Amino acid sequence: MRGRQRVKTVVDLVEPTEVAPAARTATAPPAPPVDVDPLYGVALLKTAFELKRRPEGSVEDVLSGVLARLRIDEDEFRAFLAQQGGLLAALGQKR
Repeated sequence: MRGRQRVKTVVDLVEPTEVAPAARTATAPPAPPVDVDPLYGVALLKTAFELKRRPEGSVEDVLSGVLARLRIDEDEFRAFLAQQGGLLAALGQKR
């Protein structure tokens, strides 16, 4: 190219085609919905901070302590964690 010549851009317009939705694979039925308390996120955050501050503590012990301080029912919170795809197990494996 010389001087002030510009590159020519060619744009091909393509008509959108309809794509069939992907077939869902058979998985375990979803857990019944659990009422989500706004403090559940706070409990997860506090648990993460406690685990970082006290690396010698187990996830179960730290979580129980945090839930007791926040006055959250432990069974309901664990049902929430199970509904979230085993979030607690992921926390324990990262340690």
